[in-house]
Amino acid sequence: MVSPLSLSFFTFFLFLFLSHPQAQAQSQSDPQSPTNDPPTICIIGSGIGGSSVAHFLRLYSSSSNSNPFSIHIFERNGVVGGRMATVNVTGHTFEAGASILHPKNYHAVNYTELLGLKNKNPPSSSTSDSFSLGIWDGQRFVFKTLSFSSKIPFVDKIVSLANSLLMFLRYGFSLLKMQTFVESTLNNFLKYYERSESRPVFETVDEMLKWAGLYNLTTRTLQEELIDVGLSPLLIKELVTVITRINYGQSASISGLAGAVSLAGSGGGLWAIEGGNWQMAAGLINRSDVALHLHEEIDSVSFLGEYYELNSTKGNSYKCEVAVVATPLDELNIQFTPPISIPKRKLQHTHATFVRGLLNPGYFGLNAVSEIPELVATLEDPDLPFTSISVLKKHDEKDFTYKIFSREPMADILLDSFFSVRQETIRIDWGAYPHYNAPEEFAPFILDDRNLYYVNAFENAASTMETSAVAAENIARLILSRFYSQVLLISSNLGSNSDGEILHVDL
Repeated sequence: MVSPLSLSFFTFFLFLFLSHPQAQAQSQSDPQSPTNDPPTICIIGSGIGGSSVAHFLRLYSSSSNSNPFSIHIFERNGVVGGRMATVNVTGHTFEAGASILHPKNYHAVNYTELLGLKNKNPPSSSTSDSFSLGIWDGQRFVFKTLSFSSKIPFVDKIVSLANSLLMFLRYGFSLLKMQTFVESTLNNFLKYYERSESRPVFETVDEMLKWAGLYNLTTRTLQEELIDVGLSPLLIKELVTVITRINYGQSASISGLAGAVSLAGSGGGLWAIEGGNWQMAAGLINRSDVALHLHEEIDSVSFLGEYYELNSTKGNSYKCEVAVVATPLDELNIQFTPPISIPKRKLQHTHATFVRGLLNPGYFGLNAVSEIPELVATLEDPDLPFTSISVLKKHDEKDFTYKIFSREPMADILLDSFFSVRQETIRIDWGAYPHYNAPEEFAPFILDDRNLYYVNAFENAASTMETSAVAAENIARLILSRFYSQVLLISSNLGSNSDGEILHVDL
């Protein structure tokens, strides 16, 4: 069970107010008037996409009008954050959903500084010199790094260098070619952080990708792209496939851009928010003067000539001049009037299973738990029951907390086959990201040619916390330019901190 997210006092009292019958009656009988009161923008979804839309709307309109519109955010759950959430395992908190951030995720970097949050290295990450990896084919480890943890930094560095040598001996110069491929993609992606006066507002995902030189990567598979740049078949079969399976639950046959983003997420310098990544969404919502509606699921959106009417499963009705969908529509039953048309898309479900206990070394053909790598990753094989098993926390020599990714639920009998001890087991099913198939087809940012917007259209290019923020920033600019005919005067570089110091650094 996902642990409740700690909301601020502001959000708590706001929720109490919105839950009061008198307040609900007022929201239904006296909605925002499109002529007398500031227009209303309704955002469906309180994850990183929805909260970022609210943030950028306030940021980009603050210079021209102190209160140009009111913003309402609707969240069907009792907590904010969407697919960013934490889980509590015997008193210890771990990321249950979106877990890691890249050092070049500049929106996340800026959010962290703006909100006064602290970052940390995620557990079992490659940022640790003593991090150990094993690639399991179901019968044996086809590749395994050295595992030796020491309190002496010099010793850890020697182990790290030895592991780098082992990787090079197995995969050769293909490792450098892979790094070059990832760097080239990241450099193109950095264009989305350029100053707003030199960056267009995009009405479609296609033109947004073409402008940055990323579109072609969505028309071919990652495997095709990597073969063209000269990667060895062994590297693609093993290391590349391991990375895409862990990050997207899919093989190297995913589309090229999603694959490149996945490979970037396996590099060094990865980080997370201390206390949970969901705090970015909560903090942005609190700062954006938003009316937050928790436990409020929207089941219909109707355009009634001058405004949109949103109806919730609670029986409440809301009028908005602008409506933003900031949650995947693939498994929702929102009824749109007039109907909208988007390409059919299948979500890739990832089953995250958290276990406090002890792995059975015999399952892996080993003699001791200490011989099991901190990250056990797997090759693409439908008969393998799990995608990866990683150590989240070592409590003592016979007590660990593990995180298991799999494509199917992990039954008790299966868990008992490779765990000798299980004290606690928690299972979470995430509709985590799209199932990628090249060439990708994209839903529109503007769902009805009026003022109904869809942030998650960008997910078919790549799905991460940062790509959601990038798409949300464009949606906010799109709303201001189309509905308000507002010329964006903000000239701050999105890749800079508050002191103007450029955050763009070389890999």
